[in-house]
Amino acid sequence: MNVVDRNPAQWATLAGCKKVLVVVHTEVYGRRLRDVLPLLESDLRVQVAFTVAPHAFNGGALRALRGVGEAVLPWEEAVRTEFDLALAAGSQGTERLRAPLVRLPHGAGHVKLSRVADARTPGEPRTVGGMGRSYLMWGDRVVPAAYAVAHEEDLALLRVTCPEAVPITEVVGDAVHDRIAASMPLRERYRLALGLRQGERLVLVSSTWGLGSSFHRLDALLPRLLAELPGRGHRIAVLVHPNVWSGHGDWQVRAWLAALRRRGVVLVSPDTDWRPLLVAADWVIGDHGSVTLYATMTRAAILLARFPERDVNPDSPGAELARTAPALSLAHPLDRQLAYAAAEYPAEAYARIAARISSEPGRFNANMRRLLYRLLRLGEPAHEPVTAPLPDPRPLGEGGTADASPDDWSELPA
Repeated sequence: MNVVDRNPAQWATLAGCKKVLVVVHTEVYGRRLRDVLPLLESDLRVQVAFTVAPHAFNGGALRALRGVGEAVLPWEEAVRTEFDLALAAGSQGTERLRAPLVRLPHGAGHVKLSRVADARTPGEPRTVGGMGRSYLMWGDRVVPAAYAVAHEEDLALLRVTCPEAVPITEVVGDAVHDRIAASMPLRERYRLALGLRQGERLVLVSSTWGLGSSFHRLDALLPRLLAELPGRGHRIAVLVHPNVWSGHGDWQVRAWLAALRRRGVVLVSPDTDWRPLLVAADWVIGDHGSVTLYATMTRAAILLARFPERDVNPDSPGAELARTAPALSLAHPLDRQLAYAAAEYPAEAYARIAARISSEPGRFNANMRRLLYRLLRLGEPAHEPVTAPLPDPRPLGEGGTADASPDDWSELPA
């Protein structure tokens, strides 16, 4: 009887590749890492594998990995395997990896404070999410080989919250910032792709996750928007953080908003790229999530529906936005509030806040590729890395942008 050799090298077409492991904890983390992957494209010296690391919001991680096929390794196999480099936007389980790790932030501006439940010891003071010892160290060891942050302010914050990580921290910029900036000239094209009619305005309602999010107010806000805004002059789209979808389930999120969707509100699918919608929006009604902060880069007027001050880093650009942007009022007509936000707070008013997202604007790809190839001990490819504009969105109301009815089981993701 012939015995099959289970050694993968037996069947390799390319030998001697540097092996890179992409560690996806959640859908949001996976999206962050997808912006890095083009820097490794077309290089036959590098082979990439993926794995899903432990996390409370694992549910959406597989959605972020659609299309990678057999390259997804089981977590226990991934931590037993040697790699030349690993990439992650989260910390859970990364101390087990057998590879130099590059950590990235998973949002903009380090706005949120750590949850009390995340403290390793009872009574531990809250720190800025992603920036404390509990996120970057295991015992007395700094876990990442490199921490790639967006702004010089992040480096200054680390000197206070985790000075042990300062020597391995590099300011590389922010990929989402650069993609949005590169896409701003395509705003009218995106609006056309979304199906917006001439003169029609897009109101994008955005919610992060957690008890302080604006999701708690959607049942009051959305009916008012439908009732008070001219029906043929406005489109309303709702962007819900993937952790809400993962934590409560896709069917449940659709069901909670079903009555409003039947009246014309578009619920943006969690696997839709929200960034073209942000570029196309006329107004953003948001909270302390990253989407609202990125809106400061666009032509959208901003209103804050909710801002839980006690859960926010007071020195962050998000906190500065809360001190600057108008707050949504329950006592005044919404159409007047939208008009006020657009007239009194034009895009130029947010330029200083937007500048705090990245201190390396337009240079994320160059800086990040240099870091990756240095750790891989390879020379960089002999071409400039290009920051591509975002792809055209699907029309509002189609499968990739608006979800199926909650009673249409055949349309639900597997």
